[in-house]
Amino acid sequence: MTDLTIEDKKQKAADWFRDLRDQICASFESIEDDHTGRFSDRPAGRFERKAWDRTNQADDKPGGGGVMSIMRNGRVFEKVGVNISSVHGTFTPEFAKNIPGADEDPRFFATGISLVAHMNSPRVPAVHMNTRFIVTTKSWFGGGADLNAPLPNAEDTADFHAALKEACDRHNPSYYEKYKKWCDEYFYVPHRNRARGEGGIFYDGLNSGDWDADFAFTRDVGTSFNEIYPALVRRHMSEDWTDEERETQLVYRGLYAEFNLVYDRGTTFGLKTGGNVEAILMSLPPEAKWP
Repeated sequence: MTDLTIEDKKQKAADWFRDLRDQICASFESIEDDHTGRFSDRPAGRFERKAWDRTNQADDKPGGGGVMSIMRNGRVFEKVGVNISSVHGTFTPEFAKNIPGADEDPRFFATGISLVAHMNSPRVPAVHMNTRFIVTTKSWFGGGADLNAPLPNAEDTADFHAALKEACDRHNPSYYEKYKKWCDEYFYVPHRNRARGEGGIFYDGLNSGDWDADFAFTRDVGTSFNEIYPALVRRHMSEDWTDEERETQLVYRGLYAEFNLVYDRGTTFGLKTGGNVEAILMSLPPEAKWP
């Protein structure tokens, strides 16, 4: 096990999330270049990056910031954000009660990557992925990935889960079933009595006592995502779709938005810690409907 200081760990994690951002953006732009179906007469989509800094916040020592990478109105991606951030400051007394280790000392550091993709085609699944490293008087990794298809496809769902299971199994044979169950329970919309999507994995509070191993698993989650999800996009991106399928997609997006605004802990964490509102709410779809 590498003998790293906590500052070394913060830097290594932040560097990885930045590198993963670059890999994913390149992968998605390659999809835009290769698309030959509907909207292929449009210019290939490209990410626009916008930096932000965490100033004028409620806590007494706000610091850090992030970079949003957003693509809109592409050939394949209607809206996709791949955001990174590294922030530090002090939790409010009320919020500190809910964060491990913050009741002893309200200072915190958080770095991570967050991705949400909403697609032009209702036949291409939307997706969410994020991984993060958080430090209070304790430290841990968290994150995961889950598939959100307006028109679920059994083969896509099976392949997505298989890729995540392989990533989990490389590190701990108990991870996949535990984190799949956690994902199913977390991404559930109680007032609609249904799951948000087709699931995946979700983990939090990961601190096994071996930081290198936990970091390696977190890297593998990101790398595995960047292998399987582009493959699913390419599988369906040239298929045509009907107006009825588009309507189904828009109504599904309403469900997705309801979860993110009402139940998602990441949204709450970002808003409660003075994060960039545009970056936090980039997960919302560009267009949605409610029945």
